Amino acid sequence: MYRLTDSLLADVPPATVLEPQSARYLLFDGTFLHRPHSIVVLMDGQTHTLVRGQFGVRENSEPELRAFFAPMIDEGLCPRSFTVDGNPQVIRVLRTLWPDAVIQRCLVHVQRQGLAWCRNFPKTAYARQLRRIFLRVSSVDTAADRETFLNLVATWEAQHGAGIAAHKETGRVFSDVKRARSMLLRALPDMFHYLDDAHISTTTNGLEGYFSRLKSHYRQHRGLSPRKRPNYFAWYFHFTPR
Repeated sequence: MYRLTDSLLADVPPATVLEPQSARYLLFDGTFLHRPHSIVVLMDGQTHTLVRGQFGVRENSEPELRAFFAPMIDEGLCPRSFTVDGNPQVIRVLRTLWPDAVIQRCLVHVQRQGLAWCRNFPKTAYARQLRRIFLRVSSVDTAADRETFLNLVATWEAQHGAGIAAHKETGRVFSDVKRARSMLLRALPDMFHYLDDAHISTTTNGLEGYFSRLKSHYRQHRGLSPRKRPNYFAWYFHFTPR
């Protein structure tokens, strides 16, 4: 078994070619295995099948992201949407390479991060109100729900936004509320595209499960030498597309 594995890791799996398809609804995310080593994965959001993955690509590196995505343009990838977290480098690269594709923000990321920044039991009225807004993120199911949500945000912003933005306080709790506000306002234009196209995934949860299984498998090979890691993950992606 050792010789077989060692033999496999000495080479790379056969190159995959994307199936010709006019449109795809995709999920994209990255994860750290142990810093600074990371992987990125592109997944079909409808079938939860791997489209492509790669070891050694950092989500915050635009050149590395471009090198990962660019070959797929030549292979005919024509996405309708990408569901992603809020990484600005990822969003910039996707919008540059596929300007017509819809960018859908992962609602789980928006809600989880917003609630974390607002705390479980905020002491100020504006933070409590903002927390209640984040609690509603995952329950926007109709156009009417969207309008209600947008109105709540607009009302809160009119009452508290300018004051929070102008306030010079640097305490950790207040700074986190400022972060929650900024994150929500930036995400808002791309939070509800799924209401216009039911095929668009609202979360990247399919990738979270894939990453969890991948890391569990990788932990069984902690003695793997650094030079073999790229091929190890290439074979993992080849044999485990779901």
